[in-house]
Amino acid sequence: METVRHHENQILHKEEHLSSSAFITDIVIGMSDGLTVPFALAAGLSGAVDNNTLVVTAGIAEIVAGSIAMGLGGYLAGQTEVEHYDAELKREYWEVDHLPEREKAEIKEIFADMGISPDLQDQVVEDIAKDKNKWVEFMMKYELGLEKPDPNQARKSALTIGLAYVAGGLVPLLPYVFTSTPTKGLTWSALMTLLCLFIFGYFKSKATGQQPLRGALKVTLIGAVAAAAAFGVAKLFD
Repeated sequence: METVRHHENQILHKEEHLSSSAFITDIVIGMSDGLTVPFALAAGLSGAVDNNTLVVTAGIAEIVAGSIAMGLGGYLAGQTEVEHYDAELKREYWEVDHLPEREKAEIKEIFADMGISPDLQDQVVEDIAKDKNKWVEFMMKYELGLEKPDPNQARKSALTIGLAYVAGGLVPLLPYVFTSTPTKGLTWSALMTLLCLFIFGYFKSKATGQQPLRGALKVTLIGAVAAAAAFGVAKLFD
């Protein structure tokens, strides 16, 4: 039983660690798009208009629409996760009620993969099967790899992603407020945004266990290419 508890504690620790990263994931999703998309839009407009007010107005409109769209996407993703969990939970209860022997065999397979002896497998399986709710919870975690989602996570994700998008989107627009021409605004916007992209990419890569410098350069390059493409297309059509 101690061996079983050891394995369970390892898995529970891993699941808790992964679930705690949801907030960081939402920040990354919102901020990365918030820095990149309005920057590319502002760069494109800078190649086509000669008025900073137009750039700022269009940029704010894009930030509003983009934050709503991104937040809604986060909300729908969270709701889908809850609905998927509920559907699988219902199915597991049905299988425990109607196919108990097959479910017990699946538990034994899980313990066999952990290196538990056959005799101990039988003992633990019978103990688990005494409580149907605990039995189903075990199957959800270790057979399907599903943790019960936070029912409020959809709203939290929507708010976090939306606000992160707004915060990121304001960075490339601010220089246009304090400069006189789109060309000057673009120069300062590029410097500020690329610096923010580099810093953001560095800490994002570090938080996710990737090579920080490589991740920072990759994120910065993506933003630079997007802005350059938008500016070039605007100039071409202009």
